[in-house]
Amino acid sequence: MAAGDPNAAVRSRSGRDRILDAAYGLFSRAGVRAIGVDTITAEADVAKMTLYRNFASKSDLAVAFLGLREERWTKGWVRAEVLRRADAPAEQLLAIFEIFSEWFHREDFEGCAFITSLLEFEDREDPVRQACVMHLANIRAFVCELASEAGVSDPERFAAQWHILMKGSIVAAHEGDADAARKARELGLLLLAREGIAIAA
Repeated sequence: MAAGDPNAAVRSRSGRDRILDAAYGLFSRAGVRAIGVDTITAEADVAKMTLYRNFASKSDLAVAFLGLREERWTKGWVRAEVLRRADAPAEQLLAIFEIFSEWFHREDFEGCAFITSLLEFEDREDPVRQACVMHLANIRAFVCELASEAGVSDPERFAAQWHILMKGSIVAAHEGDADAARKARELGLLLLAREGIAIAA
């Protein structure tokens, strides 16, 4: 390792971490199926044998990526930012669309990895598909938690409806509608009003 080597710190990290970080960036942008093992190992600057020593298969790597995505995106960004921006549960629900709007307007908007990967794997028994379903359910559980705290009469049904707005806005943003989150927020206000929860538009 040469002195002053700008890549020295990167190479000093474990092979597993480098592979997972490389897969995170690649899978987030292009989906799982479109990215081959050779591309991942080249990006991570590791031998293919190193990948298979840490992950039994590309599928195992994809499942690990989805777990990391939940930590970084669902918990580290969505949940943390929503709770930071508002105090009242109903306002926290609406804050989801506030941060989504900012996300949709970013040049590096990459979409939801759980939705993208879910649509790539049709077999309901596939471990990648099952992981996507689980991680999406965890997002819905967070919404359900907020709905319950807001006094919604049927939090689970409400959370399912709210999650449909969230997922729909992401797909619309993929189509090029950067204002999709604002439109979804307007529908969210109607759902809250139906529960007798009034919030200034």
